[in-house]
Order: sequence, then C-alpha cells, then structure tokens
Amino acid sequence: MKLLSVNVSPPTEVVHGAKTVTTGIFKEPVGGRVMLRTLNLDGDGQADLTGHGGIYKAAYAYSVENYDYWKRELGRTDFTLGQFGENFTVEGMLEDDIHIGDVFRVGGALVEVTQPRVPCYKLGIKMGLSGFEKRFLASCRVGFYLRVLEEGEVGAGDVFDRIKTDPERMTVREICHLLYFDPENLEGARKALRIRALSPGWRQSFEERLTKTGLTERREY
Repeated sequence: MKLLSVNVSPPTEVVHGAKTVTTGIFKEPVGGRVMLRTLNLDGDGQADLTGHGGIYKAAYAYSVENYDYWKRELGRTDFTLGQFGENFTVEGMLEDDIHIGDVFRVGGALVEVTQPRVPCYKLGIKMGLSGFEKRFLASCRVGFYLRVLEEGEVGAGDVFDRIKTDPERMTVREICHLLYFDPENLEGARKALRIRALSPGWRQSFEERLTKTGLTERREY
C-alpha cells in the first residue's frame, strides 16, 4: 500500500451553469513533503465546511486502481492525479481491502479511516458529467476519509503501513452499501455502530435507522 501523489487546492471559483460555485475539488499534485495536520494538509482547503473538512475528514484517499475502472466505464483517457478530488492518490487500497477503523502509519503521520466519501454535485462539475456523483456512489468505489491521530509530513512514495484493524472488520465498500443500498439490514447497522472510529455523521445515520424501527438497543459504543 503506497502513497502515489499528494494533491491540494485552496477553494476556487468556477462557473457552473448560470452561477459561480466555490469549491476545493480541483486538487493538483504537489512535490516534496507536505505537513498533514489535524484539519487538513498544508495548502489545502474546503469551501463548504458543513459537508467537507473537520477532524474526521482531514484528508481523502482514492485508489489509483479505481482510475482504471472509470477509464473503462467512461471511455476516457484524460485523467490526471487528483482527478476525483482526492488528497491522497494511493495504490493497493481499494474499498474491499480497507476497513473503517484501520490505523496506518504514513510518512511521519498516523491516520485512522473514519468513513467512505459521500460525493456531491461538485464531483460532477470536476468530471464534466452532470449527475456523475450518483453513478460514483452506486459503484461504491468512493474512497475514504482519514482522521489524523498524529500530525506529520507525508509525500509521494511513502508506504501506508497498517498497524491496526478494527475488530468488526467492516470494509469501506460494505458500510457504503449498507447505508445507501441496504436499509433493511438492522444487524449491519448495529455492527457499524460498534466501530468506535466511525465518524459522527455516519453514526447518527445508523442510529436513526434503528430508532425508526423501535429496535434501538441501549449500549455504549
């Protein structure tokens, strides 16, 4: 598992239809080593701090193997690193291989997987494909967010060394499918809530699912 590229961008304005949108999705690779901090990478920023950023989404990772999938699906060859708005373009870290709660040492930083990515319409803007975010989510090839446990410098070529796996062993793909495409799976929701690293937003979604069924159990997560 390897870090191929570190990609950053401050919020910028782009024209979308009849309006101007501010977004940080147009990430570009940077050379050398970059400091990964509690809230983001140096030089990076988010425009919408309600849906993006924060300690549970300090950095976003996406696997280069997914590039090949989308090249085939879309019939395109014009992708560049950072294409999907990711901070970290990684290798060998597909959604079937990474679990929520996994902890990695990468460069001088220590990071923890907190949730899959939830794409918004700005991904469609970046890809030049209206509605692409829905297709992206349906594939469950969404990548994942990281919380920074220890700040440190990172750079292309660093190895992601997995030093801990959550005992529930729920993969990024499994929990993405569970939330969006398997609403009747209440046992899956209970399993997800046992993952201490799960971000508050996703935790709330699964708690609400159980509450609506009247099957909420009193337990300490």
